[in-house]
Amino acid sequence: MSTAPHALLAAGEASRHRPLIITLFAVFVAATLVITVWAGRRTRGAADFYAGGRQFTGFQNGLAVSGDYMSAASFLGIAGAIALFGYDGFLYSIGFLVAWLVALLLVAEPLRNSGRYTMGDVLAYRMRQRPVRTAAGVSTIVVSIFYLLAQMAGAGVLVSLLLGITSDGGRIGIVALVCVLMIVYVTVGGMKGTTWVQMVKAVLLIAGALLLTLLVLLKFHFDVSDLLGSAAGTSGKGTAFLEPGLKFGASGTTKLDFLSLGLALVLGTAGLPHILIRFYTVPTAKAARTSVIWAIGLIGAFYLMTLALGFGAAALIKPAEITASNKAGNTAAPLLALHLGGVDSSWGAALLAGISAVAFATILAVVAGLTLASSSSFAHDIYANVIKRGTASEKQELGAARWATVGIGAVSVVLGALARDLNVAGLVALAFAVAASANLPTLLFSLFWKRFTTTGALWSIYGGLVVAVGLVLFSPVVSGAPTSMFPGADFHWFPLENPGLVSIPAGFLLGVVGTLLSKETPDRAKYAELEVRSLTGTGAH
Repeated sequence: MSTAPHALLAAGEASRHRPLIITLFAVFVAATLVITVWAGRRTRGAADFYAGGRQFTGFQNGLAVSGDYMSAASFLGIAGAIALFGYDGFLYSIGFLVAWLVALLLVAEPLRNSGRYTMGDVLAYRMRQRPVRTAAGVSTIVVSIFYLLAQMAGAGVLVSLLLGITSDGGRIGIVALVCVLMIVYVTVGGMKGTTWVQMVKAVLLIAGALLLTLLVLLKFHFDVSDLLGSAAGTSGKGTAFLEPGLKFGASGTTKLDFLSLGLALVLGTAGLPHILIRFYTVPTAKAARTSVIWAIGLIGAFYLMTLALGFGAAALIKPAEITASNKAGNTAAPLLALHLGGVDSSWGAALLAGISAVAFATILAVVAGLTLASSSSFAHDIYANVIKRGTASEKQELGAARWATVGIGAVSVVLGALARDLNVAGLVALAFAVAASANLPTLLFSLFWKRFTTTGALWSIYGGLVVAVGLVLFSPVVSGAPTSMFPGADFHWFPLENPGLVSIPAGFLLGVVGTLLSKETPDRAKYAELEVRSLTGTGAH
């Protein structure tokens, strides 16, 4: 059979059951909007908008954190990467999970104790307010936009598959729709609304992944060896599909890419703005630790299930069908749902629609969390404390946050349209690299190095950002490869797809060099206060 019928299989099946699909989508969107409006009525001031009033329990926040973290990359990108590259694709799951140990051991509790609403609060505690808040705001917005790219690409691919939209204009329209919903979630619901949407979405996503996992295992009579053997055979790669090296072992460059990817994934989580602000939604540092422990358990269970999703897709669907539907493999999970239910059956179409609706809800929720992190940092750090020098009223600050949401949405539409054919797991890995290069060094130095200065913080943040983003712009992700953002152009000179191997050490090194070269004297008393506060919670908001 040619790849053309394969490519149109899911879209054709979906078109015959379009009323069902549209109904399910509408139900999910309507439910989340109801939650948002309900929470919005309980959002009274800045503490509610930025931190949900700090009223969530450790379990609730852990559920919301896992919902924030298990994005389109987790569900669509990792399943596609495993389906196409086997063992090497599963490395994304391992990296995303291990990263939580860094967040738990180094960041969660000190950050909750030291800050109020944003990362900039921690940095500004013992350094010059205006420059470090500006840097923190810029970094937060850049990292969030990189992460938003993945969600927008996932949304365009998913809805295009289901509704049979093939034109670029139609896909851009889908991305625009997601942005409109995102703006509504953030401006109306704030952190309270976003958190409740994240919690509902986490339950739905885990339930959907569990259902697919059980159906895959049932298909192979719960014989994992049979599943892996079938995946290796259908992939056309044989036993190499189950061994390291299919994606990251072809050359010295790809081996370095593997190291770079692993470093970015493991260190990036502790610097992601939309994850960091979640630690402020709980009342105590103990609750922050509890939420991370719950998140590790829930996320760990989910990533184990991605094994069944990815290898199940590889076993039941030919690679040509997956890549013909989407070059980066982002539709592997929805196609798996269709095949498990039966390609020509209503049950197959219902399963396809249900799983896709869950994935779409995942995208909406993560997009809302990212946008909230960006708009909060702009309003609280840049507008209120830099532009207005602390004189802005709470109403003015929240107004700035809502307008920032609209601006970030507009930027996301443009960039999401350009990134529609890139693997969403790879796009998220870029966001992790940027976060680990700019945010993580600055946070760790600020919390644990008494000699650290404002100059060091600025060198670390801006230097890490410039190196990471610069290397991405001149990498095969943007040009010089068939799967690039601009496949017809070639201006790349950096050989790796992920900049982490170079940019993360650069971020740490620049922080050290900037500190040692600066002539300012660190405020030892302020550091002592920060140390006590970060370790004990004394004086925490």
